[in-house]
Amino acid sequence: MENRRFVLHFVEMVIAMVIGMIALGPVWTWVFEAFDWGGTLARGDVMAMSMATNMVVAMSLWMWFRGHGTAPIVEMGVAMYLPFVVLLVPLWLGVLSLMAVMIIGHIAMVGTMLAAMLRRRAEYSCRHQNRWSRPAALAE
Repeated sequence: MENRRFVLHFVEMVIAMVIGMIALGPVWTWVFEAFDWGGTLARGDVMAMSMATNMVVAMSLWMWFRGHGTAPIVEMGVAMYLPFVVLLVPLWLGVLSLMAVMIIGHIAMVGTMLAAMLRRRAEYSCRHQNRWSRPAALAE
């Protein structure tokens, strides 16, 4: 049962990340265009990091809703940003294309997320209740 919950938790986080990319992507476009920075968003490094931010924000909100504490949420956010941050240097040097950064970054992100989850395996394998379904005394 623990392995099933661990996998389900990972799947929930991936779904939240996809929702974040879909829902928050247009927000970046709107904000950048509102300040006449539309060309900045077209830069590969800005695009990659804004997409990573969309995923981190949505996944963090989902983890918070599911009752995780600050430390695991921050750790998971770092695990998700790390591949893209590392890949920015080869992108800037022209060694990797934006497409390569996106593909490698997403694949590496799965690994770094799993590493973060395995670090706290018990937390990701237990049953969680969302913040609104538990008594207030247990909420924090």
